[in-house]
Amino acid sequence: MSILYRSDAERGRTWARIFAAEAPDLPFHIWPDTGNLEAIEYLVAWQPSAEFLHSLPSLKLLFSIGAGVDQIGLEQVPDTVSVVRMVEPGIVSGIVEFATMAVLALHRNVLHYQRAQREAEWRHLDVVPAAERRVGIMGLGVLGQAVLQALSPFGFALRGWSRTPKQIPGVDCYSGSDAFEGFLGGCDILVCLLPLTDATRRILDQRLFRCLPTGARLVNLGRGGHLDQSALLEALDSGRLSAAVLDVCEPEPLPVGHPFWQHPSIMLTPHIAGVTQPVTAARIVLENIRRHRRGEPLHNVVDRAAGY
Repeated sequence: MSILYRSDAERGRTWARIFAAEAPDLPFHIWPDTGNLEAIEYLVAWQPSAEFLHSLPSLKLLFSIGAGVDQIGLEQVPDTVSVVRMVEPGIVSGIVEFATMAVLALHRNVLHYQRAQREAEWRHLDVVPAAERRVGIMGLGVLGQAVLQALSPFGFALRGWSRTPKQIPGVDCYSGSDAFEGFLGGCDILVCLLPLTDATRRILDQRLFRCLPTGARLVNLGRGGHLDQSALLEALDSGRLSAAVLDVCEPEPLPVGHPFWQHPSIMLTPHIAGVTQPVTAARIVLENIRRHRRGEPLHNVVDRAAGY
């Protein structure tokens, strides 16, 4: 019985120290040192190939090193292997910090003032009180609910949408496809925190943008695959949307010359909103391994039918 870490080697060394101190009976290997492939029961990875997964006959648990699992390709994982999402305090706090920063930046027209500064123009916009700004969150899981909690003290009118019904104090909650357009129609700032599945790919498209109020702003912290890039450019250039903050793109990094790089209404960051912190992540995985060895239910197991 052993565990293999197949991701950033520097971070892996931190994981190795945690496991050596807290689970010395469980051999820990960092790729490319795999040890005996037949002994590996636990794999921590970002994007393992189907060929590699099938080379591990004893594999029981596959832990995603990040919050999403769309990069793995669930159809290539043997049915005997449970896939586990990474939900750890470092990712949650990072997403909360970034989402709060992005919403406040859009609320207070920071992109407008950055353009004005570059052009040496003193261009004043009216300040809209937070109570008159409606912020909507797509995706009401751990991350979405944490972001809503962080935004609540500012006084925004908060709303959220999810595939299945949720009830969150102080938040107008919508669910299912029938309620989607009604949710969008009340979002001055829309934040995407959805998982990427077949159902949500390119969900940020022309149809969605037309449902938002004119001049709405967008924050995408999900995946680059959620966004129809051409539709966003059209919406920004036509005034349908006024600004966008994008932490994720497709592909990553964007090629040189891509219009997002220089667009005056886009703030672009290199997928840094929620970064897995090795110390807390290692302990989260170790606790799930202990639960597995005791025959207890695991935390954050992926529902393959839902895709997350």
